[in-house]
Amino acid sequence: MRLTADADPQLWIPVTESLGWKGRRHRKAAIRMLLGQVNAAVGATERPGSRFGAWAMSQAAPMLMKKAAGRVLVWTWKAEPELIVAMATAQELTPEVRIARASLPMDYDDTESFPTRLGAGEKLLVPMPPSPASPPFATYTWDTGTHLVTLTAVCNDKERFGTLTGALDDLARSIRIADDVTGGESPDVLRIDPA
Repeated sequence: MRLTADADPQLWIPVTESLGWKGRRHRKAAIRMLLGQVNAAVGATERPGSRFGAWAMSQAAPMLMKKAAGRVLVWTWKAEPELIVAMATAQELTPEVRIARASLPMDYDDTESFPTRLGAGEKLLVPMPPSPASPPFATYTWDTGTHLVTLTAVCNDKERFGTLTGALDDLARSIRIADDVTGGESPDVLRIDPA
């Protein structure tokens, strides 16, 4: 299963399709932000080599995402790349994935309905995580029957997180399965069997 999305180019820069020099600054900023959040979560301080690590990962990221063949899409905020990173993934719904979803802590039960072209989805906003070191995040999930499609966004600024939820909602609504073809004027989706 491959994913596609119509992210607003005025707001989002795609990290997934940026090879070589194209989008290098945004890739590096997004990876640096995520590494900083991981360091803060485990109580570590930034290491001297972490800038080089972010650069090295930014060079490898496009090839790894290309190898994922459309199962992973990543964007960063255009105006401020280190502010928010959003990642959409498609994962096969194995029994293990279903068990892991059912075993999530009760904190993650506070979802609201979020229907889109992918079907009846769920939206979870966590503007104030239980741990002060954890960043605010949003998760959108859809169960297509065979796959779990997830959009996860991590923000670097707790005060500005609320101002970004509208743009995140629009991004989530634009995600669809690449094999889907819209039928005429109707917003319904027609799935064509590749055989």
